[in-house]
This record gives sequence, C-alpha cells and structure tokens, in this order.
Amino acid sequence: MQAKGVTHRGLRDKNEDSFLIEPERKIFAVADGMGGHRAGEVASALAVKTVREYLLNVKEPKEALKDIEKAVQEANKKVYTHSCQNSKQEGMGTTLTVLWIVDMKAYVAHVGDSRAYLLRDGEIALITSDHSFVQELVREGSITESEARVHPRRNLLTRAVGIEKETSIDVTSFSLKKGDFVLLCTDGLSGTICDEEIKDIIYFSKTVEEACENLVKAACSRGGEDNITSVLVYID
Repeated sequence: MQAKGVTHRGLRDKNEDSFLIEPERKIFAVADGMGGHRAGEVASALAVKTVREYLLNVKEPKEALKDIEKAVQEANKKVYTHSCQNSKQEGMGTTLTVLWIVDMKAYVAHVGDSRAYLLRDGEIALITSDHSFVQELVREGSITESEARVHPRRNLLTRAVGIEKETSIDVTSFSLKKGDFVLLCTDGLSGTICDEEIKDIIYFSKTVEEACENLVKAACSRGGEDNITSVLVYID
C-alpha cells in the first residue's frame, strides 16, 4: 500500500483543511474546517486527531464499521465541547471523511462535503454523498453537477462535525483489490475539477505522490479560491 497527502491554502489567507495518514494502521482522513478567529483550522485538526487516537485504541477491529462511526461521533463531541468552552470559537465546525482499511476491506465514515472516491479498472466512482444545499438540488434534478460548482450557495452544508451535540454520520464499506486507488479530498478539489479530470490526472501520473501534487496543481490553476487537500491511497 502507498499513500500520500498534499494540502494547499489556495488563495485563502490561511489553510483550515487538515488531513491524516496513519500508514501502520491504515487510517486516513480529510477535514475542511469553518469558523472565525482561526476556529476552522482548530476544528479540522481536532477532528482528525480525535479519529486517529480513537481508532489506534481499537486493538482488534472486529466491528470496524461501528468503530469508525464511533470515532467520528467522538470527534463531533470533542469539537462541539471545545466550541462551547471557547467563546471566540463558538459555532466552529468541520467536514470529516475517514477511510480505514482492515484486511483488504475499506470502511468509510463521512459528514459534510469532503469526498471519498474509488478508482478501479480505469473508472472513478464517488463513494460519499455531499451533505450540502446544492447537492440536495442536484438530487432533486433542479441543477446539474456543473451548475452546483458555481452556485452562490455551494458552501452551505446541511451536516457538519461539531456544530451540534450530535450529528448523523454516513458509513459504508467495500472490498478492495490490487490496483485500486481511494481518494479523499476537500471541496477545494472536487468543487473545482470534475470527476473525469480527477480520474485522468491520477491514472496518467507516474507515482502516487505525483498524482496527489498534480490534483492540487490542477485545482490551483482553476483559481484555487478555497483550501485544497487530497489524500490518495494505492493498493499494490
């Protein structure tokens, strides 16, 4: 297995994205924070730190799907509590998308509009569903994916980690095989370049590291208005 993560602040003054690569236990995550007074970067960093600590304490993952969901629940609790105890960071929150690989099976937990993709046999499939206002419009058929990328309310989330005492978490699992890629990314990437271009960049790059860097460069070249983060895992 190979894994690489790259983050870039884009045109923003600061980078409120965080990512996690824990190669020994095969735990990966991306988070896109929000809130004033540097609260966004605190929220995203706290979320990925909490997930890492929780899953590292699971010695025998017999119920990995439940474990990964509990890890995100714990992250929600930690971010929410921190927000309540620090008035300047009140209302802070973050997206959170987590991948845990156990015995060639992928477990994914997800809140917000960061994404997980599976690339297999030259194709790309979106694993997660965005918890956002524009994605609801796309599901209703009111707007297209292309229109969603430029919609004035594209950053409005319907779910996030740390905003409320409890949050609803999407979880899923799927088997992996040799040659698969799993990509985790924030909306600074997926909201800027389309899925087909993401696929082409990954497959045409020579290494996992190069692919990750090329994805971020492509998003920056399209304006890079948001922070951009990608974590790419290759099953070899």
